[in-house]
Amino acid sequence: MVSLRSRYIFLPLILALVTITLFLLRSSLPYTSQPPPPPEKPPLKPHPLYKPPKPEKPPPLPEYFPLAASAKSPADLPPVPSWNKPPSPHVPEKTRLYIGFTRYWPLLQQVVISYITAGWPPSDIYVVENTGTFDANKKGQLTSQNPFYMDYHRLTEIFGVNVMTTPSLQSFAQLQNLYLSEAINNNLTHYFWGHMDVVAQSHEDAVPYRSLYQIAVDTIRESFAPDYLVDKETGKKAEWAVRFFSYDWLALVNVAAYVKVGGWDTMIGYYGTDCDMHSRFGMNDLKMPIADAGQVFDVGDSMPDLERLYRRKKKVPKSKREEKITGSTFDDEKKLLNVEDSGKISVIGNVTGTIPSLDTKSTAPSPSGPVSEANKKYLEETEEDTLGSEGWKKLQVDLEAMAQAKRDDPYRNSWQLKQKGGQGEPFYYDADGWEKALQMTIETGTKIYDEKWGHRGCNIRDVGLKEGDQWRVEHDW
Repeated sequence: MVSLRSRYIFLPLILALVTITLFLLRSSLPYTSQPPPPPEKPPLKPHPLYKPPKPEKPPPLPEYFPLAASAKSPADLPPVPSWNKPPSPHVPEKTRLYIGFTRYWPLLQQVVISYITAGWPPSDIYVVENTGTFDANKKGQLTSQNPFYMDYHRLTEIFGVNVMTTPSLQSFAQLQNLYLSEAINNNLTHYFWGHMDVVAQSHEDAVPYRSLYQIAVDTIRESFAPDYLVDKETGKKAEWAVRFFSYDWLALVNVAAYVKVGGWDTMIGYYGTDCDMHSRFGMNDLKMPIADAGQVFDVGDSMPDLERLYRRKKKVPKSKREEKITGSTFDDEKKLLNVEDSGKISVIGNVTGTIPSLDTKSTAPSPSGPVSEANKKYLEETEEDTLGSEGWKKLQVDLEAMAQAKRDDPYRNSWQLKQKGGQGEPFYYDADGWEKALQMTIETGTKIYDEKWGHRGCNIRDVGLKEGDQWRVEHDW
């Protein structure tokens, strides 16, 4: 039995051991009253950290139409082919044609010339400048390597077409509603619109021949005729919304039908907005009949020699021309043609002497002012080719090759990226940044389309969706 004295000896010893143990345990643990030290931060990158520098200022774009560049008036340009001259007086129908433009001037110039030489009255062509650069092009403040450059003077004063400038940059759907708004404000029942990256050609091998423009007018008359789209069995007349010529590369719009469906959905700015609009036509029993006025080539660059669209050839000396007419091997120019005011050409007999000039009245800009020496020389050394000639056939082959090159391009709209300049000019926007922002905007629009219909893809009618289902359907993916 431990004595009382022994207890007094061991008790302080035990307390000392406990104190030492607690001290050692505490010293081995971090102090809870202070937070742990923060981790070391990685060294900061220099800011701003710039992307690789852009190449030096690119050279100006090539001039694809020197005759127009040196022209002082419409007289300096070759005349429109006689078989394609627009009728005068103007046909009773309104034939306004809208062509939207944002980037790459060479393609715009090419499409305008193609429609003029296919018979479209220049005064009926409306280029809608959708660049976001306000009046900079009108004042000539942009250079050719600026993606938004456009030769305003050449369009209006030399080619004789109209230019409308949007108040700010518009999406595709907004631009379409602008066309519609202009039509409504001008009391138009219809209008045409077309893409800027195409070349329009008449069917010169068709018999009887009618220009692209005249067939477009015929299509208006057909489309608004009382018996158009009338079911022979029921007598019920269907309504139409749009007539497609080579899909929407050229299209005739029925204003009333577009108003009926509420116009284009501007929340879907680019890709997908046509699926939305055209599907709503079908949901509202509106037809989209196909029409054919000529060949429309979808191309990604400009021809280097746009004067070919005026259908001229090297002039044959008079002695050789007479020899060809009387010789047995001459076939191309044996037919005598008559060109009516309407533009229609018919064969009225065989050539027995010299070939008469074919002339029609025209609504093209009246030639005025002296012709420049270079242009005068070109006009003196060339003459009008013949309808459907080998020259025309070669032109069609070359245009089809250009269209095939675009189809083979992995990025079919690579023409939109060809200009990289414009730094320091009014309303400048970095070309690469603009393209990046555009692609992001396109992606957002397609997502909105998917949410609107609860379906991904253009076949919304095939999966049972109908008018009124917008924004009411759960996802099917």
